[in-house]
Amino acid sequence: MLRSPHRAGLAGALAALLLATACGGGTTRESAEEAGGPEATAVADPDAEIPEGLQVAFLPKQLNNPYFTVADAGGEEAVGEFGGEFKEVGPSEATASSQVSYINTLSQQDNDVIVTAANDPNAVCGALNQARQAGASVVTFDSDTDPECRDVFVNQASAAGIAETLVRLTSERIGGSGQIAILSATPNATNQNAWIELMERELEKEEYAGIELVTIAYGNDDDQKSFQETQGLLRSYPDLAGIISPTTVGVAAAARYLSGSEYRGEVALTGLGTPNQMREFVEDGTVESFALWNPADLGYLAAWAGAALAAGQITGEAGETFEAGRLGEYEVGADGEVVLGPPTVFTADNIDDFDF
Repeated sequence: MLRSPHRAGLAGALAALLLATACGGGTTRESAEEAGGPEATAVADPDAEIPEGLQVAFLPKQLNNPYFTVADAGGEEAVGEFGGEFKEVGPSEATASSQVSYINTLSQQDNDVIVTAANDPNAVCGALNQARQAGASVVTFDSDTDPECRDVFVNQASAAGIAETLVRLTSERIGGSGQIAILSATPNATNQNAWIELMERELEKEEYAGIELVTIAYGNDDDQKSFQETQGLLRSYPDLAGIISPTTVGVAAAARYLSGSEYRGEVALTGLGTPNQMREFVEDGTVESFALWNPADLGYLAAWAGAALAAGQITGEAGETFEAGRLGEYEVGADGEVVLGPPTVFTADNIDDFDF
């Protein structure tokens, strides 16, 4: 396969490995390995060319999840634009360690870029760092790892922006008063836990003094489990006024349960969902509003970030910039974070303007 230039490194005890561009005279993957391991410090070259034929692998939380089907398709679009080779692999269940074996295989196959949404912030770290040491650039998207385990994290929106939006939508729907619950994905999901923590802080504000968060339930990003958890929430808390589900699987399952129950129109539901998933529930009055970003754009941006890393245009340091195809220029922020943009709120007034 093509031996293209990359940046790869191990944070902490291991120093960063520079796999420079062909014109840069730096360390290649092979010469670094011959030298006995990662030793050099990467320096960005924003004018570096993206090599043809980059091997880019997407590893979502789980396959056949509608959200990641759309997101990974966006990644495939980008890979086609910069002349790379795209593949998608992943587990059928979003458990903490289910991605490790896939990362190991991708590393053994000498993939140039690994783009993954982590099911657990730490369980995949060892495997990802081995892949980086072997020469792969690692991009996390949607759900991050510990920052020391990847090069760049492509965040769908700021965590604070998501938390503020979901709490505000819920408060508007329940009149600023009542009991609410959160239906999350897996207990260890990095993004879910960050949003939940910030939602809890948001609820401490004076304007939300009348709202009580009674519990957090976990549907494990499984449709049936999330459906059952919704049923359980309403049985356990008969005065429940609203549910926030910051996961596309969870919010759709909760909407399906509410739609066919006596609680339709009585219990407010909002969360993060795709328009195509939620359209019928907006039309039948189960859901008034929900939010999300465009997952296709998220995957698209993640792929371009991986290409920029592999080419040496960026190293993951704050202040670096790169071009992301039709999305334009993006800047790397603190801790290697790149933010796609603010979430979009979908209602009956605008949902038909979107098809994803």
